[in-house]
Amino acid sequence: MKNPPPFCKQRPGYGRSERPHKKMTPFDQARILHTALQELEVNKPILVGHSWSGLLTLIYALLYPQETSGLILLAPAMYKEGYPAEHGDPLSKLMTAPLIGDLFLRLFLMTPLAKAMADNMLQQTFAPEAVPGGYQERVRASWLRPSSLRANREDVLAFPPAAMEASKRYPEIKQPVIVLVGEEDPFGTKEQALRLQRDIPHAELQIIPRIAHMIPQLHPELVADAIRRIAEPAIACLPVENPYRIDYDIEGISK
Repeated sequence: MKNPPPFCKQRPGYGRSERPHKKMTPFDQARILHTALQELEVNKPILVGHSWSGLLTLIYALLYPQETSGLILLAPAMYKEGYPAEHGDPLSKLMTAPLIGDLFLRLFLMTPLAKAMADNMLQQTFAPEAVPGGYQERVRASWLRPSSLRANREDVLAFPPAAMEASKRYPEIKQPVIVLVGEEDPFGTKEQALRLQRDIPHAELQIIPRIAHMIPQLHPELVADAIRRIAEPAIACLPVENPYRIDYDIEGISK
């Protein structure tokens, strides 16, 4: 198959997707992704993870090493150390607290502060590059909903303990790994990528000048090139009758 079709998956609770009524870890989300790919009969995908989903992608490879063809990590967060909520996040804890959290979320989203928070987050994640036209409006429409914001805040809190557990096993990953980070990324992803290269010496690291955090949104050609470099040799090893697809797991805002 010369041009395998991509599959795009939202993390549970984002957009219009559902989220189980329990706290979820990145390990739980990796298992949900695996189940979905099995139901779709997707064999040995190449996983593409952006930002928070860098950890999710690595965990998937650890849980299902024989069912993963390769990893592409875009401006990834992968370690507890250096993560923005490394030492916790009081606002996230309040938003996800039982009972009071739902009330606070609904009141918070009625105030101008909610839009200001979303706009500030956008500026931080795109800086120093510009936010694309229309992107702000789409983010406000999808992210400023109680279920989406709560899911995001739960993921922020779930990241540090999961990263601490998973990172101990990163040297076990043998699949091809390509890591793309922007030299201007404000979230310390370059330092995390250099650390990953020490844990996974065969990982290919590209530090790209004059770009920042939002690689999939602003520089899709770099993503496509990385996919091709892993996919072409992987496809060559497959039987002709074996369907081969690529799964994306790219989340725009996860900080």
